[in-house]
Amino acid sequence: MKSLALFFIPALILSFKADPAGKKNVSPEDPPGSFVHPVYAELPLGAVKPKGWLRHQLQIMRDGSTGHLDETYWKLKNDNGWLGGKGDGWEETPYWLDGAVPLAYLLDDKALQQKVLKYINWTIQHQRPSGYFGPVTKAEREKGIEIKPENCKDGDDWWPKMVMLKVIKQYYTATKDSRVIPFMTKYFDYQLKTLKSCPLSTWTEWAESRGADNVLIVQWLYGITKNENLLELAAILQAQSFQWSNWLGNRNWVIDAAAQQNDEFWMRRHGVNVGMALKDPALNYQRTGDPNYIKALNTGFNDIMNLHGLPMGVFSADEDLHGNNPTQGTELCAIVESMFSLEEIIAITGDVHYMDALERMTFNALPTQTTDDYNNKQYFQIANQVQVKRGVFNFSLPFDREMNNVFGARSGYTCCLANMHQGWTKFTSHLWYATADKGLAALEYSPNQITARVGDNDTEVIIDEQTEYPFDDRINFEINTKKAVTFPMQLRIPSWCKEAIILINGQQLQTEKGGKMVTVNRTWKNKDKLTLQLPMNVNTSNWGRNSRTVERGPLVYALKLNEKWEKGHDEKEGDYFNVYPKEDWNYGLLDSIIKNPAAMQVKKVKPATESFIWNLENAPLEITASAKKIPGWKIVNDVAPQPVTDRTGLFKGEVSNTPEEIKLVPYGCTKVRIVAFPVVK
Repeated sequence: MKSLALFFIPALILSFKADPAGKKNVSPEDPPGSFVHPVYAELPLGAVKPKGWLRHQLQIMRDGSTGHLDETYWKLKNDNGWLGGKGDGWEETPYWLDGAVPLAYLLDDKALQQKVLKYINWTIQHQRPSGYFGPVTKAEREKGIEIKPENCKDGDDWWPKMVMLKVIKQYYTATKDSRVIPFMTKYFDYQLKTLKSCPLSTWTEWAESRGADNVLIVQWLYGITKNENLLELAAILQAQSFQWSNWLGNRNWVIDAAAQQNDEFWMRRHGVNVGMALKDPALNYQRTGDPNYIKALNTGFNDIMNLHGLPMGVFSADEDLHGNNPTQGTELCAIVESMFSLEEIIAITGDVHYMDALERMTFNALPTQTTDDYNNKQYFQIANQVQVKRGVFNFSLPFDREMNNVFGARSGYTCCLANMHQGWTKFTSHLWYATADKGLAALEYSPNQITARVGDNDTEVIIDEQTEYPFDDRINFEINTKKAVTFPMQLRIPSWCKEAIILINGQQLQTEKGGKMVTVNRTWKNKDKLTLQLPMNVNTSNWGRNSRTVERGPLVYALKLNEKWEKGHDEKEGDYFNVYPKEDWNYGLLDSIIKNPAAMQVKKVKPATESFIWNLENAPLEITASAKKIPGWKIVNDVAPQPVTDRTGLFKGEVSNTPEEIKLVPYGCTKVRIVAFPVVK
């Protein structure tokens, strides 16, 4: 294979072959059914630096729980098992590191880098001679034995190690630490020798249900070392894991998940497991070249979003898949894991559909589920969330705790407190990818700066991406280079965009329809500016129970409701917040604007500056829509059940005679809202 790009990380070379059109991509020397090289290659951590509002979001995380969870959360703070202690040796420390490590390098924060390095150093330095790694086990502590393949049952669960492998992989791409490849090679050799006698299901179903995360790192290492044993290991791991690729391609599974909410096979419906599993078909395709895996992915994702999808771009997961009713909940872990799966899927497949899905999920579902200071999270968010409070709700998770909907650090389950940190950080590091022809591809858009070496001579370029996207439709890319350089730059034209405009130095170059990648291949000079304009039209979309959602570009819009926050305290789960609306929420949109959404007025209220926060006060945009109140639409069992409509989508019950103008704001800026509206005459 020929080298494609040397990125601005010392001594890190990325080599691969790819087809930017997204077709099967096996190089000529590879035998049929062999490893498929990705359409796009991930960049080293740190090649992309956040700017503008995105940088501020990461700074909030650094100053809040992402940068300090080990100081504030007892499970990480006290005698941590990943530092040799007797405390947490399960998933929560690796979960936190899976977001804290990329944050440290995205912000070039030396103090945070040193903090997370303690855990990485301990993990690498305390790898057992056999290759086993992780916290000291009970058998090691009490019996003084060494964990080897022949006594593997004296080890601990495979699952937390899968998360730590993701952590160490990110660390390696940022630092090129020479210890990492031998560390992983030894561990995977241990797994290959051990999985027959200690399969993934030995301790719990968690490893069995999430084996794709293990496969991901095994196949990443194969891309570096070309050790054929790694492909053998990946196949064994996949065979011992839940057969997600088969289930996603077989519609009986997703139909059953919609019909059943009992405790039988609930791990197969668990929303976080499903979010992680989305990448399973793509990884199997990468290893085998079998296009049926891509068909399974497409079928499964489409079915999940049809049967369980919600307007903010994610599926219900409270904790199980639970249908498309706008009163169902979604776990924060399910969002960040689905985002990560999509980031891997778009690299392997190059499919714009999944790039669009990642964008919608990130800009709508993700920001609403944490507080401004990033210290409190909501375990389950609800699309039509007319109040946030303790209560029973209609969740599939047993609700006797009554803490799954409030905002708190420890409310609900604390897995999300540890895991939420990977959402914004990994999205930032996956804004750009490398292309097979020594160029770059902008697959997602946000303010940032990328440094890379491109073209035949590995010329260094710095590209400043200047934008208020997703709140503004214009994205400027300024090229900074010491000498002219020829390389291709690929741009995603989102499917929601009817016709994009591309300009070079202010002169129109071309227009392009939405739903594809476009390549601009030219000789770039210093201070050249490429402008991508993505006109955003107001539209409506149809969701569960014949509801309608207003959307514009990548954002969905929800009823603006001023908020009343009330602080509470639970003896077991600590401080938490309820949130109530200050205004009436029971509105239906007029049928006339559903038929003519362009009649809704869009107003830019304020810019998304470098101090932007995802909240009502900072909402950059408002849409004015015509609506009427539905007097009988009330709260029942803590939620607002969707009014019944006929097949035309109209609510036929009592409706106010007086139309009103209501304000809609980006969903991600809200805590209480209506986003899935009934339609009235």
